[in-house]
Amino acid sequence: MDFALDDTHQPLRELANDVLVRERDRSRNAPDGDGSGTGSRTWKALAAAGLLSLAVPERLGGAGLGPLATAVLLAEIGRHAAPVPALATTAFGVLPVARHGTPAQQDRLLGEVGSGQVLTAALGEPSAPLTPAPRTSARPDGAELVVTGTKTDVPAAAAAREILVPVTVEGGGTAVALLRPDAPGVELEPTSTSGGTAWTARFAQARGERLGGADALPDLLRCARAGICALGDGALAGALALTTEHVRTRTQFGRPLAAFQAVAGQIADVHIAARTLHLAVLAACWRLDERRPAEEDLAVAALWLTEQAPAALHTCHHLHGGIGLDVTYPLHRHHSLVKDLTRLLGGPGSAVDARADRLARR
Repeated sequence: MDFALDDTHQPLRELANDVLVRERDRSRNAPDGDGSGTGSRTWKALAAAGLLSLAVPERLGGAGLGPLATAVLLAEIGRHAAPVPALATTAFGVLPVARHGTPAQQDRLLGEVGSGQVLTAALGEPSAPLTPAPRTSARPDGAELVVTGTKTDVPAAAAAREILVPVTVEGGGTAVALLRPDAPGVELEPTSTSGGTAWTARFAQARGERLGGADALPDLLRCARAGICALGDGALAGALALTTEHVRTRTQFGRPLAAFQAVAGQIADVHIAARTLHLAVLAACWRLDERRPAEEDLAVAALWLTEQAPAALHTCHHLHGGIGLDVTYPLHRHHSLVKDLTRLLGGPGSAVDARADRLARR
């Protein structure tokens, strides 16, 4: 199998890297925004380059691409550990709306993404991350859904134009509701995470539209897992690059650290973890892009991200020595990002259970 990026996706990767490197260098001389990510120069630069609207339909000014192009972008953002709400907007918002929204919903939600508009989804519930059977309920009322329940770990909720909310509909079935964060009956509470802030969202008879049909929620969860794994793929690759450069240039007893056998063995283990995660993510996102069954590949990618990536980051910290524990050093951002993504997926236990369930159903 050829895992090389094609003539569409390789230029996207290069463009994203160019934008992120330029804005990173600029931020060294001046603060980049207000710390929320949504008002930062980096976010505005990504929008200006057309990178946030890769999956937006062409009729709305986007590129009309899909999950694979979105994964390429998120991997580059993860590689730089850029603190922007790209995961929430592109994988949690743009992809599901582009794949399941009505023309009117697409016009409303996707028309301004190219200008930096933020979207997000509330996918987790207490003790139930990315649940396909939400306890949050919805009562149909004409064309609307009346939503009641609690969601946790919602990224960029306060800045979002609208929130995609998975619900169980009274009478049977699941659905995805579209709710404004400032709508009556919606309450947002900020919670601290390793890398910043997420939100707990409480809904009390909040009214919103339905997005798509019966397949909207399963596909939203697939897009979300793919995006999370792609961002984690980039974060681990960036940590590996930082660590490789450190052990190559740092000397001890007159020799580079990389020349010591123990160091070489440990950095090789990180490389294996990073490479395996990368290939699993590419395979899963390609299948999702082609609208083929992707659950098996997504389960493998999630397992590697939640189980192997944190251990690999610990090795990177170890090889950096005390430098790696300095919160002003870039490795700290990569580690925090991987911790947050692992939590969104429910940790290795949840990934193992999901994989075991799929094997048991064969």
